[in-house]
Amino acid sequence: MSANSADVTVVLLKAGHTKIRYPATVLSDDGTGVSVRAEWAGAGVRDFGFVRFEPGDVFTEHYWRDRWYAVKEVRNAAGELKGWYCDVTRPAEVSGGQLVVEDLDLDLWVSADGATVLRLDEDEFASSGLADRDPVAAGRAVQALDELELLAARGQLPYV
Repeated sequence: MSANSADVTVVLLKAGHTKIRYPATVLSDDGTGVSVRAEWAGAGVRDFGFVRFEPGDVFTEHYWRDRWYAVKEVRNAAGELKGWYCDVTRPAEVSGGQLVVEDLDLDLWVSADGATVLRLDEDEFASSGLADRDPVAAGRAVQALDELELLAARGQLPYV
């Protein structure tokens, strides 16, 4: 995929099934990292308590073919930074107009001012059975979450 590609479909898998798919515009692709821009693809408003994702929000998403996470910068419709939502995933695969990642349940939220850093879904990860099915991937997932938390603490998000 070249930086001149106009569109791609982002496909997020979870436990082997498609969780969500949505159109995005490719901003860059250097062969290792891919950055895309997409509007909030969820149905309506999703209120997490610490942030609301809603129609009009714009996500600048950074994926890597060699890292076990994705970093998504979230801005409201007026362009104001809400923060960064980081997904722990297997490395991205890009082909045939699709950018595919497998969600490994762990997430990290970092507020726009960096003051709030939340590790999310650790209970979901523990109950997923990944540690039993694929202990290497489970170890990489935990390592990726720790790395993201360290980057956030250093003020280095988005890390591209």
